[in-house]
Amino acid sequence: MNGDLAFGVFSIGTGSKSRGLTGQSSHGKRGMVSMSQSKAPHAAPLSEIRMDNFKRKINLLGSTGSIGTQTLDIVEERPENFEVEALAAGSNVEMLVEQAVKFDAKMVCVRDETKYSELKEALESAGWKGDVVAGEQGVVEAARYGDADVVVTGIVGCAGLLPTIAAIESGKDIALANKETLIAGGPVVVPLLKKHNVNMTPADSEHSAIFQCLQGRHDGTLLQKILLTASGGAFRDWKAEDLKNVTVQDALKHPNWDMGAKITIDSATLMNKGLEVIEAHYLFGVGYDDIEVVVHPQSIIHSMVEFGDTSVIGQLGWPDMRLPIVYALTWPYRLDMKYDRLDLVKLGSLTFREPDRKKYPALDLSYAAGRAAGTMPCVLNAANEAAVELFREEKIHYLDMPKVLESVLERHKSDWKEDPTLEDIVAFDKLARVHAKEFIAVPL
Repeated sequence: MNGDLAFGVFSIGTGSKSRGLTGQSSHGKRGMVSMSQSKAPHAAPLSEIRMDNFKRKINLLGSTGSIGTQTLDIVEERPENFEVEALAAGSNVEMLVEQAVKFDAKMVCVRDETKYSELKEALESAGWKGDVVAGEQGVVEAARYGDADVVVTGIVGCAGLLPTIAAIESGKDIALANKETLIAGGPVVVPLLKKHNVNMTPADSEHSAIFQCLQGRHDGTLLQKILLTASGGAFRDWKAEDLKNVTVQDALKHPNWDMGAKITIDSATLMNKGLEVIEAHYLFGVGYDDIEVVVHPQSIIHSMVEFGDTSVIGQLGWPDMRLPIVYALTWPYRLDMKYDRLDLVKLGSLTFREPDRKKYPALDLSYAAGRAAGTMPCVLNAANEAAVELFREEKIHYLDMPKVLESVLERHKSDWKEDPTLEDIVAFDKLARVHAKEFIAVPL
């Protein structure tokens, strides 16, 4: 199996290099959901929709993180359109209590079980009443809580997989900000979306851009390729030989985006883009030969699609994560948001370059893991999460991170499974983290 399969969350036609998919539904063992088949929220004709009456209830996972706080910014700006049902966070009790009170959430969860009593007491002191849960199972309960219309998955890493599956099985739409859900669990998640007739809309800038570019596309229209843009991260202007001097603080200085620590470091190594290549494969059913990464330092064109007639359509906007989040929440409609308007004259110019694969070895490792398919993307993701953690703890150097990935992927070849179950994915995720932490850094 090479990973170039005719399946995805959305049915997309591609050129000959991906076996000539035509946008028609696959009847293979994994299946897919096409955009024309997917149910749209409140799917009345546009002429009958009044956006001041459009309302969706939200369960928000990762509420105190970057995605979570920006989602709540949207809710605060448009309270007539959004209502918070459940909030789940990692360990920031103070912020979680503030959010629960401010947005009148009905359930609150802290993933760190040692913080449960502190959270419960703080909520009672604040006069808040509702359900309080904790731990990994608590996050799962928050994901499927109540009659929410959509679950925003803002939890970093593979920790978001089981809660996302719980939300799908409870019939709730998914605004996907946790790419690891599809990277690690794609073989399990994609069939579940079809089974439960659930929408999954991308809430990250690149895949939202692709999704937006494909709106209005008719079945049978050939998609030649996907062009994923990358900022180049913290070290895009560094010489390769200077990377031996990188510190953790250097890696956390993203030139364009305001994001969490883990994804910022992934952007520095271009691992984030490699993971997005795999995510694009699972979302849109496009073969890896037809997904191209282009460095775009200004981060204005968030991604593009090229059609068979050579036309290229891109989605543009300032680097602001609220834009893909709000579209993921409102698709197929758009809200009027009071954000800064894009000024192309003020911007002046847009530039592009090919990624330096010697400087960014994680990119080729990601393509290789994606093409191997099965459990390999899961192992890649878990090894990377562990490597980033080791780097942040200064136990390994920046240049050791791709070496950790290569070592773990090599060890997994003897255990690789083509058609994993959820239990397989969870088990290999844990094992890959153990193997990653056994890596012994070689002195530079």
